[in-house]
Amino acid sequence: MADGGNEGNRQHPHSLQGLLHMAIEAGTGSAAPDQMEQMSEERRRWLQEAMRSAFAGQVDEVQQIKECLQELNTDTSNENGDDRKERALQLLADLCENLDNASAPFSILTDFCKLGGMELLLNRYLSCPEAELRWRAADLVGICSQNVPFVQECALCLGAMSKLLQLLDLDSSEQVRIKSFFAISCLVREQEAGLAEFVKMDGFSVLMRAMQSDVEKLKIKSAFLLQNLLYSHPEHKGTLCSMGMIQQLVSLLRSEHSPFHEHVLSALCR
Repeated sequence: MADGGNEGNRQHPHSLQGLLHMAIEAGTGSAAPDQMEQMSEERRRWLQEAMRSAFAGQVDEVQQIKECLQELNTDTSNENGDDRKERALQLLADLCENLDNASAPFSILTDFCKLGGMELLLNRYLSCPEAELRWRAADLVGICSQNVPFVQECALCLGAMSKLLQLLDLDSSEQVRIKSFFAISCLVREQEAGLAEFVKMDGFSVLMRAMQSDVEKLKIKSAFLLQNLLYSHPEHKGTLCSMGMIQQLVSLLRSEHSPFHEHVLSALCR
């Protein structure tokens, strides 16, 4: 949400951010006593209406999630059916990416998992024949998992890491590989259980092969993730050395210069 200051909150009075601002403002005691007395009834009515509106909106969003999942659970395989599924995945991504939802008392992301959304993505859509649906599913896994421990744990328990690593390593679609990488990075950064799964499933080797691919965006992102993992988890340096990754990283520097060399050098310096 853009930073609009006090004016921005007044433009969106029924957002949860607006409610928070109002509560802080009311609690500062900055207004004169007579002003506080005059405003108290007005503020009380405003807060009651704003809370009704905010939570009604959340109920509506949960209903939209249910409808999207119902569409994704249908077995239609014609062109129109695929278009509807693409739209359903896009709407889910929009709902789950909404910043207001992240601060809601009952998180939309938690509701998505409890309604079976994560299981549906991992067990059906990551392996469907249409690349468009695969990359949208992988993207949604990443969006939902980003910095949300409950969702990360749910995804890992459902076997997300092995499925995503396989897509990153072997999928024929460049976009699927890029989005799978995004989801993997959301599950391993600042997530001990996710990193443990990544290491156990030889994720570093998959990462190394991604850096050797001909997809420039994937090379840069993979090198950057390796650099960050080595910085935050230096205990894995020995594992990488025993795998011969130092020699492989050095060999990458002999290729034609590109922005990803900077991250390779940073990884070597770790």
